[in-house]
Amino acid sequence: MKDLGLVSYFLGLEISQDSSSYFLTQAKYTSDLLARVGLTDCKTATTPVDPQTRLTPLEGSLLSDATKYHQLVGSLVYLTVTRPDIAHAVHIVSQFIAAPYSPHYDALIRILGYLKGTLFHGLHYSAQSFLQLHAFSDTDWAGDPTDRRSTTGFCFFLDTSLIAWRSKKQTLVARSSTEAEYHALAHTTQELVWLRWLLSDLGVSPSSAINLYCDNQSAIHIAHNDVFHDRTKHIEIDCHFIGQHVTRGTALLLFLTFDKQTVDLFTKAHLPRRFSDLLTKLKLLCALPP
Repeated sequence: MKDLGLVSYFLGLEISQDSSSYFLTQAKYTSDLLARVGLTDCKTATTPVDPQTRLTPLEGSLLSDATKYHQLVGSLVYLTVTRPDIAHAVHIVSQFIAAPYSPHYDALIRILGYLKGTLFHGLHYSAQSFLQLHAFSDTDWAGDPTDRRSTTGFCFFLDTSLIAWRSKKQTLVARSSTEAEYHALAHTTQELVWLRWLLSDLGVSPSSAINLYCDNQSAIHIAHNDVFHDRTKHIEIDCHFIGQHVTRGTALLLFLTFDKQTVDLFTKAHLPRRFSDLLTKLKLLCALPP
């Protein structure tokens, strides 16, 4: 083994650092991607997804050759390593990879247009952060116009540093917003338990329950009160799983209002102003070009 010094570039990741912070970006990777598909001079977009557009499987014309679509989606999936702002958009276009149509390709081009306008955006990590974990969980109930499945979104912060996130469609159709929220809470709690184990292995043992924020009062009441289970037998496993960790003191469920829900970025499309506010909460910043 050889000590190569401070890391500055690794597999497309650019890392800059000083005594107070670290900054991760994939600006060169993004620039190379735009050049490879001939979109260096493309029109920029303010958001990666148009809030007025709902993609469906059989709309428009089928692409005669889906190779380029597959390559772009794969490249964008890797780009989400430092660009959580496109996670939901990439989640959407990935659903049509088996048979992409023209509107799906147009959605890909919009993501690339957004990336061109935010080329030097990346994740900022403070070296002075407290090693205190907290999480946000949310869902977009029945948001898919085709199968009416909900989208789960969660994100984890170590103090002010974003360290984990997900945007994923739920496997089953939820019959109420509470059920959809509870499924999202179950997945978030599962990730929470794993991150606690990981931090413990690294010598950072949380001294108290990890704050888990949710904007659904009903879901929080169910986790704290067993009498609700009789009316929610179809989500009984999730109920017992979350309730168990709340009782053990692994997680502390806390309510917050919709306007303060940081993870909303991973569940649905937003207008530019709301989208910009959410980026600020995620500490997704723009670095000056080299």
